[in-house]
Amino acid sequence: MQAERTDIILQALDVGKRFGGVAAVSGVNLDVYRHETLAIIGPNGAGKTTFYNLLSGRMHPTSGQILYEGQDITGMPPHRISRLGISRSFQINNIFEEMTVRENVEVAVTALRGDGKRWSNLASRNTAVQEEADALLERLSLSALADRRAGVISYGDKRLVEIAVVLATRPKLVLLDEPTAGMTPDETQRVVQLVKSLGNSGDYTFLITEHDMNVVFGLADRILVMHRGQKLVLGTPEEVRAHPEVRRAYLGDVEEEMAP
Repeated sequence: MQAERTDIILQALDVGKRFGGVAAVSGVNLDVYRHETLAIIGPNGAGKTTFYNLLSGRMHPTSGQILYEGQDITGMPPHRISRLGISRSFQINNIFEEMTVRENVEVAVTALRGDGKRWSNLASRNTAVQEEADALLERLSLSALADRRAGVISYGDKRLVEIAVVLATRPKLVLLDEPTAGMTPDETQRVVQLVKSLGNSGDYTFLITEHDMNVVFGLADRILVMHRGQKLVLGTPEEVRAHPEVRRAYLGDVEEEMAP
């Protein structure tokens, strides 16, 4: 899906983060367009995770600004950022394994309503919460697992449950951190198709980090390549694939495999 270039949902303006004398992120500028899927790639140590943490509020930038829908969210805590419409998944599963799949989603729905501390009472008697949770599970093809304890389902299904929990907060911008890490090829393809479907719905903007280049080139409208904490290249998959330094440093044989 081609994003409207004038419709910016998130901006990073000269964003930097230093740890002592080390610049983990340095002077990164980025516009994220509404309803696009933008991937961030680069080798270990490139600054991807730090940059992600800055955008989601888990770290405070040393310099620069971050704007969401024109509002300055620089240094804002994650729970406030989430309530504005930015939600994030994590590389490690972040679900309640002793609860059922449905209950995990209900917790997120009630937290959005400001009733998270009273979840057990609220969800049991609130038809609207139950219906919203069930609708999300159906959308992600998880209805058959609704009553199963989250700790006993497959790893791939756990990642999908986490995405359902993220979507239960009704985000406009979804940050997915290594969404296919550790998955089998079939599980990976399932996540790719899900993100494509959600992106094509026009309901969400996606920002993803991912090591699997087949996933990146299969999903992204644009790709940001980071190197040593800085923006090396930003462009369409075709532009990134053709960039000589990116081909040499990051794609290698993968680029050849993906060539038409």
